[in-house]
Amino acid sequence: MIEEIQKKAEAIEERVIKFRREIHSQPELSGKEEKTARFIAAVLEDNDIEIETGVGGNGIVGLIKGGHTGGGHTVDGRTGDGHAAKGNNVIAIRADMDALPIGERGSRTYASKVDGVMHACGHDVHSAVLMGTAIVLGGIRQKLTGDVKLIFQPAEEVIPGGALAMIEAGVLEKPRPSAIIALHCCPDLEVGYIGHKEGVVTASCDFITISIFGTSGHSSRPHQSVDAILVAALVVNAIHHIVSRRTDPLHHVAISLGTIKGGNAPNIIADQVEITGTVRVLVLSPEVREVMPGLIEQTIKGITMSVGGTYDFKYNYGHPSVVNDGELNDIVGGAAVDLFGKEKTLVMKDPQMGAEDFAYYGEKIPAMLYRLGTGNKSRGIVAPLHNSCFDIDEAAIKIGVQMMSLIVCKYFEAKRNQA
Repeated sequence: MIEEIQKKAEAIEERVIKFRREIHSQPELSGKEEKTARFIAAVLEDNDIEIETGVGGNGIVGLIKGGHTGGGHTVDGRTGDGHAAKGNNVIAIRADMDALPIGERGSRTYASKVDGVMHACGHDVHSAVLMGTAIVLGGIRQKLTGDVKLIFQPAEEVIPGGALAMIEAGVLEKPRPSAIIALHCCPDLEVGYIGHKEGVVTASCDFITISIFGTSGHSSRPHQSVDAILVAALVVNAIHHIVSRRTDPLHHVAISLGTIKGGNAPNIIADQVEITGTVRVLVLSPEVREVMPGLIEQTIKGITMSVGGTYDFKYNYGHPSVVNDGELNDIVGGAAVDLFGKEKTLVMKDPQMGAEDFAYYGEKIPAMLYRLGTGNKSRGIVAPLHNSCFDIDEAAIKIGVQMMSLIVCKYFEAKRNQA
């Protein structure tokens, strides 16, 4: 099966790279993935894959029905050898589709054609890999001992996120998968490498909005006003001290302020400033997440009151941490070793502080998120995620297709052995 998967992935490599470039050149923001969804749906239908569109917004769900029942499920829920099936023999694979509000830099022929929008997080790669995986698995469906659910998800980059909307729309039912897998581009890993880890792999991510209110006035008479920009500067500085001075150094916390807006003219003291940002905490320290709203508001209140200003503070809880299932981690690690060898299969020791709404699937069924190496230092492909110069070594796409396809086959093999 390994050799067959490798050959099929190689045969469609250039085609799948073109999928990625088409999606990359026409990026769409969260909740607006109409063109992307239509493109993906057309590819799946062209390969005789049953689909449902408009799931949880612009989401697409495909289903590849396996042709063998020896160890899988049948209509009456029994395996091919007459024993009761041990759970549903259905695995789901998820890819996200949305882009980011970032203007792309560079002269690549497939660069974004949409001003101020680009695939800076690799969701174009995730979608292309899943499309390629669908083609490979669709070509061997008669050999599969279970069904494969293909989940193309919108709106990963915003809260509450597209995962919740798709779950509420029933994506984990009819048929209900007993596991779900996803990959994420990792520019820190060289192309050819796979990273995997059991347990906690991402942080939670909450969003904050701070409005500072002062009183406007002439810039020549600052004593007659309350300068909202000055207050905001003090608040920004103090908030960053929360991590270094008000939380345990052994806990994993990251506060980042991403936007600050205020003022109308250089000679007018601003009366209002808005600041937005994120608060990230690993599930290893859940009590820290609980106290962060209070610590941040206490800091804002103390500073604004001391200079005669006022404030408004909103704390919106976002995605929880992704927690990888142990058995699925073993399957992913085994697939990587079989395909690329132990030297290119990395067991990641530490979680990362990024967040993923893939976590919501993991609250319902066993889940696994692994890392696909996409960097190439020798070619200058080193830009991090969410960077205007982000790109990948496209050799990673075939690797992703091979990994996903073999993971599915190994999962079904494991289910047969459990039956």
